Amino acid sequence: MKIRVGSRESRLAVIQAELLMEAVRAAHPNIALELVTMKTTGDRILDRTLDKIGGKGLFVRELDQALRDGRVDVTVHSCKDLPMEEDAALPTAAFSRREDPRDALVLPRDTAELDFSKPIGCASLRRRIQLLKLFPQARVEPVRGNVLTRLDKLDSGQYGALVLAAAGLKRLGLEDRIFRYFSTEELLPAAGQGILAVQVRAGMDTAWLDCFADRAGEACAKAERSFVRTLDGGCSSPIAAFAVVDGETMTLIGMGSGGEKDSVTGPADRPEELGQALAERMRREGHA
Repeated sequence: MKIRVGSRESRLAVIQAELLMEAVRAAHPNIALELVTMKTTGDRILDRTLDKIGGKGLFVRELDQALRDGRVDVTVHSCKDLPMEEDAALPTAAFSRREDPRDALVLPRDTAELDFSKPIGCASLRRRIQLLKLFPQARVEPVRGNVLTRLDKLDSGQYGALVLAAAGLKRLGLEDRIFRYFSTEELLPAAGQGILAVQVRAGMDTAWLDCFADRAGEACAKAERSFVRTLDGGCSSPIAAFAVVDGETMTLIGMGSGGEKDSVTGPADRPEELGQALAERMRREGHA
């Protein structure tokens, strides 16, 4: 049996794909694995923000087509990059254990404090809304490119700081660049942040993915994505959600487009219902 694993060609995307491949090799040494990388539209267009060019779905378009065409057998994504509406022909077959879900503040090398005379670079409206509440004196400006490209822009003096996902920095071995973590109360994460998602073609046997799938990661991803989807928020919207599983119970916190937050607690085995219920309540109360 041979499995071709599709991935974006950035260093972080390859590392994430290799996490899947390592788990499969350990559990199923009889399966041969091949990594197939490609550049997506979102990787090529770097002079405009995502909301101007169609949202984060642009990071999966080419990979989706390769999966449909049979050029790859599975694709690995950062869950937060996936469109909220799932294509029935390309179901998500597994969600990983969640890495650190927090956002992190990164300063230029050899810098000990945040310089507000330069902008804070971040790539999402979600972060911008929350950052300006924490630092009303700050300028927040968009920054595009992969993590390493953004760090180069920071160290060259274009920004006073960056806000990046802690999970990506840790997977890249760049945890030492983190100046401080933002708690999830300070900056509510993007839906699915820190979780990897594996897509397949409908009808494929996916039992071999059990070695990678994580029950809590799946429940959190489904609840968070359901919340955002119910509020018609795409990957590039300021809507955010973060779920925590404690035994059989889940607590879900959601943020509407204006920055208002609310939460709900319920059974962890009904994540999508929980996300929908919180979103509908916030909409009724005018907080969505």
